[in-house]
This record gives sequence, C-alpha cells and structure tokens, in this order.
Amino acid sequence: MIRPELQAVLWRWREVIGAGVVAALGLWIAAQGGYLLVPLGLLIAALGAGLAVQGWRRLRFATGGDAPGVVAVDEGQISYMGPQLGGFVSVPELVEVRLVTLRGRRLWRLRQADGQALLIPVEAAGAEGLFDVFASLPGMDMAALLAALGPQGDGTGRGLVAGEQMLVLWRRAGQGMARA
Repeated sequence: MIRPELQAVLWRWREVIGAGVVAALGLWIAAQGGYLLVPLGLLIAALGAGLAVQGWRRLRFATGGDAPGVVAVDEGQISYMGPQLGGFVSVPELVEVRLVTLRGRRLWRLRQADGQALLIPVEAAGAEGLFDVFASLPGMDMAALLAALGPQGDGTGRGLVAGEQMLVLWRRAGQGMARA
C-alpha cells in the first residue's frame, strides 16, 4: 500500500515523527485549558520536544551505508565482525574514541586501556547502536561528534597522508600517556 521508498524514509524518521506526535498531543491537552490540563499538556509537549531533539541527533548519527561487517553492542561490550577483520572492546575499558578517514572511508577507532584498538566502519550495519555508548562516555561532546560526522567534517584532524586524517573525539581523563 505504501511505496517502499516512502516506507524506508518513514522508518528512518520514526523517532522524530513519534516525538512530534507526543508534542502535538501535549499541546492539544494544554489547549483544553484549566489549571490541571495546561501544565500537564505543556509538560508532555516539552517531553515530546526533548524526544524529538534526541531522535534528530540519532538520525544524524546513523549515516546508513553499505560498509561491510556488523556491529553489536551488548552488555558493555562492542563487537565488530567484518569480512576480514573484527574484534571486541569493553566499554568500561575504553580510553579513546577517534574518527579516522582512510582511503575515503570513515572509521571509528576505539582504543582500550591495554592498547588494543578496534576499527569499525561508520556505515557498518548496526553502527547506529554506538550512539548510546558514546553518549554515556563521561565528558563526550556529542555536538562535536555529530559535527565531525557531517558531510564536510571540521577538518581539524592531523594529516597522515594526503586525504587521510585522525580526529580525537574523546579521551578518558588521565589516559593521555601510554604506560610502560
């Protein structure tokens, strides 16, 4: 009944649309008037607006694409299984998150306290699950992360080779130097 293209767009925007419905419901309740309904409606509308902002951020984070491999986040562990590479990192052991651009492909570089690093393509299936992990990291600037994911990025990465860069997005406090 609904064209597949339209269905895909609606499915991608589902969080923002749902939050908009909640906000509209809150405004409708507030419009009914009264000492109870106005504050309750405005509270519901504010909740809907907050959910809409969160949904918009998730939408910007989920780039979609066709990179190889699958990302899974389960019980404090991030796993990536690709056709040639893969691995696991523990979320409590994370000390650094970088956005790396190699040969035109953007990758997350997640480093643990023991020095192990995992490269995950930004467009890999399930990579949108990393949004919640990154948001839970202490001191993570989500606005900077979303800006770096933008189409142009911010260009502040250190050039390694022409067209390649590494941008540090988050580093755990006290983890700047490698231990001997």
